[in-house]
Amino acid sequence: MSNIKVFIVEDDPMVKEINTRFLEKLEGFTVVGDASSIEEAKDKIIKAKADLILLDIFLPDGKGIDLLKWIRIKEINIDTILITADKCKASVDEAFKYGAIDYLIKPFKFERFKEALYNYKSRFIELRKVDNMNQDYIDQYILKINANPIEEEVQEKELCKGLSLKTYNKIIDYMTQKYEEYLTAEEIAQGSGLARVTARRYLEKMSEEGKVEINQEYGKIGRPTNYYILKK
Repeated sequence: MSNIKVFIVEDDPMVKEINTRFLEKLEGFTVVGDASSIEEAKDKIIKAKADLILLDIFLPDGKGIDLLKWIRIKEINIDTILITADKCKASVDEAFKYGAIDYLIKPFKFERFKEALYNYKSRFIELRKVDNMNQDYIDQYILKINANPIEEEVQEKELCKGLSLKTYNKIIDYMTQKYEEYLTAEEIAQGSGLARVTARRYLEKMSEEGKVEINQEYGKIGRPTNYYILKK
């Protein structure tokens, strides 16, 4: 899968630079352009063929929400995350009504930025895996809604005795966020909030099912290190 193309609309050069550097730390994203005003953004967005806009609200020639409205009127196929100092309830409400997928209030921590981008990446990947979706697929992989408890209990029994479907999916979700990256069991455990020994059990199961590929890397001494990656 090619990188997700990101366009930044921000009039503060320092903030623009920070957002660019944050994106460079995340696997799977490429900045394809930027603009400092609404009119400049209108001229560049379509040419850039971006997938996602990081959009400020306070711009020299108007509010970022106006650009978001323009995008919807023009039916441009692009997603938007608001990154702004505007804490006004009306602005937040309006942003989501016009299709923003997240709203980050400055100053924000890198972890929150990372969460927003990887959540988007996860959905971006899932939407391109299949042509048609049923309700269960949308709930589980797009909206991240837990399955019906009774159905989940049955599925857990079918999965394997002693293994939880919820834990299984937690690992899958984390590895989807790190799509196309080779990860150690320890990295997967930390990212999923699990013990390393638990993560290894589930990774072995996923390997048996053919969902995960294992690559062994030998160091100078000791046992080889296993690296795991989701199969395409």
